[in-house]
Amino acid sequence: MEIKKVIVGELEENCYIVKENDCCLIIDPGSEFEKIQKAIGNLQVVGVLVTHHHFDHVGALKQVLKTYHTDLYDDNSCQEKEYVVAPFTFQVIKNPGHTTDSISFYFEKEKIMFVGDFIFFESIGRCDLEGGNFSKMKESIEKLKKYPDDMILYPGHGEKTTLEYEKKNNPYF
Repeated sequence: MEIKKVIVGELEENCYIVKENDCCLIIDPGSEFEKIQKAIGNLQVVGVLVTHHHFDHVGALKQVLKTYHTDLYDDNSCQEKEYVVAPFTFQVIKNPGHTTDSISFYFEKEKIMFVGDFIFFESIGRCDLEGGNFSKMKESIEKLKKYPDDMILYPGHGEKTTLEYEKKNNPYF
């Protein structure tokens, strides 16, 4: 599996193109549709994964769905379970705190998780915006701690990290 990060929008949101063979998933199509489309190239889009519905994560969502005619995986359409989409297998993990609709996508075989604005390098997503709840965030962090330490976390902004690093260096852990 190959992961391409496309930084989009004024808040420099990480849109990810996850590629396997000639298929891809789009994770958090924030904005700048043309930039995302260029990164996709001739790949077949088999799904769009959305970690939460803040504007900087879904600005190009309608255009992506209209162009690629594919399924949307978000808090409204998913339960906490495993999904198989073409060559991809992932689990949906609900982790409210930053927003009520925050979810992560865990690719167990690859030991990677796309966490949106749940976890950042040495920090967490804001809980003071509408739908945010620090108590729920603490519960979500406790849930995350049960995953493998060597799991790589791909956030909605900034650089990737590992769960082990965050357990040792993130003051919220």
